[in-house]
Amino acid sequence: MKLLVTLATLTLGLLPTFSAMAADDYQIVDQAGRHAEIRTSAGKPVLRYMYQHDTSSPESTFDTAKVFAHVIAPNGTTLTKGPGGKFPHHRGIFVGWNKLKHNGTSHDLWHVRNTAQLHQKFGDNVTSADGAAIVGLIDWIGTAGKPVIQESRTYAVSQPKGSYLQVDLTTTLTAIDGDVELNGDPEHAGVQFRPSQEVAENKSAKYIFHADGIDPKRDRDLPWVAERFEVGDQWWTVQHLSHPENPTGARWSAYRDYGRFGPFTVVTIPSGKSVTFRYRFRVSEGQATDRDSLAAAHAAYAKK
Repeated sequence: MKLLVTLATLTLGLLPTFSAMAADDYQIVDQAGRHAEIRTSAGKPVLRYMYQHDTSSPESTFDTAKVFAHVIAPNGTTLTKGPGGKFPHHRGIFVGWNKLKHNGTSHDLWHVRNTAQLHQKFGDNVTSADGAAIVGLIDWIGTAGKPVIQESRTYAVSQPKGSYLQVDLTTTLTAIDGDVELNGDPEHAGVQFRPSQEVAENKSAKYIFHADGIDPKRDRDLPWVAERFEVGDQWWTVQHLSHPENPTGARWSAYRDYGRFGPFTVVTIPSGKSVTFRYRFRVSEGQATDRDSLAAAHAAYAKK
């Protein structure tokens, strides 16, 4: 049995119902211990949830110390970056803070050199004719080898008209055994998108803001930022949208020619309490330049 619910219902957090998976449903295919893919009803992968943790060598330990998601193009090309390359800790659609303070110690859950994000199990994964969602329950392991945060992270995928892929990321972070402060800076913290290593080589990343004169190094709480980049001979646009219910004070990194971009917010989570962040990533073929259409996409997201 698969848990079925429309992606709109999932986003609203309503209780789903149970039903048998229909032939035209999206699929979730898990390669146990390595990754889980969301595939269309035709079997085409569109998102790959990466959760392997391989401690067989120092290199593999680092390469698998972070949970993230890849976006897969229609031809099978991976549009996002994995381990290696420029800034090897940048990976796909990912979450992290480099100055996570807990019980008097600072833990770096961005570079993950002596810390890790460890997938523990799946929550209630969802498949339907409208899309699918992978729910990962993740422990954030601090420098002492113990969890400091427990995370529930959802990647909910759909393919609405006008976009190749829409990814709704919801992450709920719960402080355990003491207060936690999420801190850092826009270059090393937050909820980020990193395109393929190829973009670091061709330096094709360009940014679009919601208004003229925006300076992401100065202006805060931007509703969205879009980025154009080239992989192979194909141009893509990714719009990174922030939900208005997110904690305020976000500063955006959105100026690097290699394409890593996203918001960073300082938040204190009291022991036993949680904070939730919601973001949407709209992936489209071509170079989007119509600011009105991008604004309309955010207005629709803000209503949910």
